[in-house]
Amino acid sequence: MKRPLRALLLAAGLGTRLRPITLHRPKCLVPISGEPLLSRWLKQLERAGCEAALVNTHYLASQVETFLNGWHSPTMSVATVHEPALLGTAGTLLANHSFFEGATGLLIHADNVMADNLEHVLAAHEQRTAGCELTMLTFQTDTPQSCGIVTTDAQGVVTTFHEKVEKPSGNRANAALYVFNSNFLIHLEKINPRPIDFSTEVIPRFLDRIQSFHTQNPYLDIGTPQALAQAQLINFPVA
Repeated sequence: MKRPLRALLLAAGLGTRLRPITLHRPKCLVPISGEPLLSRWLKQLERAGCEAALVNTHYLASQVETFLNGWHSPTMSVATVHEPALLGTAGTLLANHSFFEGATGLLIHADNVMADNLEHVLAAHEQRTAGCELTMLTFQTDTPQSCGIVTTDAQGVVTTFHEKVEKPSGNRANAALYVFNSNFLIHLEKINPRPIDFSTEVIPRFLDRIQSFHTQNPYLDIGTPQALAQAQLINFPVA
């Protein structure tokens, strides 16, 4: 029996690099070609067959709540979890461990934009190399010094990872989009001390156990005004 699909959308960040755009608007509601980033992800999740999505909130949370109150789907439920103090990317995932029981999970940074279909990375996870606990989406970046850079073996398994170093070894970047099953969360719970940041505290512990799927389509972190301007020039259809 196929596992249900559930997703955690990380949407709580302060968006400091994107100021002044984010002074009065949360980054997840910044529009790309007229459509908020969060809306794009929700539509992509819905079309991939996701049954439930959870959105964490913190900065300008009321705007996110208002937006989601007006968003309806006949097939996918959407709820929020508020963080009075930010828990970090790994901390938020661990705090919502029970949400993923019995499901295939997706962890997505809602301030990114993707032209590819989620079905492709989900299929890669189903066909992952034996021993892999996690599947990571990767993409080609023109600014490797500002990304987490990975190298992989012939099967696409991640063998090295360097987060935002001055002289990166390549330009295959971590897209900060992950697919996992319950076993991964069990392993995550055993890490001591409890991890806060996913990139620096989790990924290094799972090297040689992370499958990758490399998208050939545009993928951008909308972290700066320059990246936002670039995204507006690219045709980012909702998959």
